[in-house]
Amino acid sequence: MRFEFATAGRIIFGPGTLAEVPSIAGTWGRHAGIVTGSDIQRPLALKRLLEEQGIACTVVPIAGEPTTANVSSGVENARASGADMIIAMGGGSAIDAGKAIAALMTNQGDIHDYLEVVGLGWQITVPPLPLIAIPTTAGTGAEVTRNAVIASPWHRVKVSMRSPMLLPRLAVIDPELTYTLPRGLTAATGLDALTQLIEAAVTRRANVLSDGFCRVGLELARNSLRKAYETGAPEARADMSLAALLSGLALANAGLGAVHGLAAPLGGFLGAPHGLICARLLPLVCQINIMALRNRAPEEPYLARYTDVARILTDNPKADAMDIVPWLHRLVGDLNVPGLADFNLRADNIPAIVNQAQQASSMRGNPIDLSEAELAAVLKSAM
Repeated sequence: MRFEFATAGRIIFGPGTLAEVPSIAGTWGRHAGIVTGSDIQRPLALKRLLEEQGIACTVVPIAGEPTTANVSSGVENARASGADMIIAMGGGSAIDAGKAIAALMTNQGDIHDYLEVVGLGWQITVPPLPLIAIPTTAGTGAEVTRNAVIASPWHRVKVSMRSPMLLPRLAVIDPELTYTLPRGLTAATGLDALTQLIEAAVTRRANVLSDGFCRVGLELARNSLRKAYETGAPEARADMSLAALLSGLALANAGLGAVHGLAAPLGGFLGAPHGLICARLLPLVCQINIMALRNRAPEEPYLARYTDVARILTDNPKADAMDIVPWLHRLVGDLNVPGLADFNLRADNIPAIVNQAQQASSMRGNPIDLSEAELAAVLKSAM
């Protein structure tokens, strides 16, 4: 057995931990570029705390999911301000943008030089500016992952910069920052975390460390995702913040699968929220993977892994692997996830999406190779 494990340099979890950021940030620099989403009010409390410690701040807003253009603009903004560290505060999009900006502040070239698939795929060679990641949603786990997902509108696809150097020096997960999340965003981000936990649990690269994170994360999501969506109870919010963190720790070291392989080109085509795309695909990919494993590779260990996941999620020690499928369909329905046709997915888009998905790095972790016809069937059912 051989495996590696890498994560953020330091992780702090717990309600109220946002207040600990300024004293740590002060050891790394005196001017923070605060990368956030379109809501520039979100980081104001942090900005006040930093300024009280004598740390100057420049807010770098990134509207929507990060694109090549607004990452480049963010680099120019941060560079002009004299920022000597980056604090990414927001959802996964803001954190991914912060990772890319921190790296491009110290490395030559522009964003296109470092992108997979549609770019040159250069390696990051110079350590990025010090990066602090502070999630305000409970879903992506981006605060502890080593890639940044960037949309290339020209190519109509989302692709990654990828390097161990993109791991933040500090990740601060304060569940209080998620207390006011609206129900739709609670569903989309929570289902993203659940997808990551399931895919990391059955991936070809799973290992004993990632398995432990997945098991605890799946139990938390089983018990608290619906509650966080329906009531917003603080304890459920805290559980989902922890589940999201665990999903990031797992996926960064075990990889993902066909849900994320398909979600990358779908996000570029549709502009739909990543978590909702994953949620709509998740039960369908689980079903087709289990069927393909039973038919083509019953001797592989991945069926047993699906059985373990099904028993955790259904809380039934006698559950069969396929029992995961109706459980997920019920959850997706209860959280009001729309079909992909609602985001204008058309049947004539499917061949191009399948072709791009087969090139996605996530697809290499899927527990079994799926054919073009199988992937197309998933997309047709997801409409």
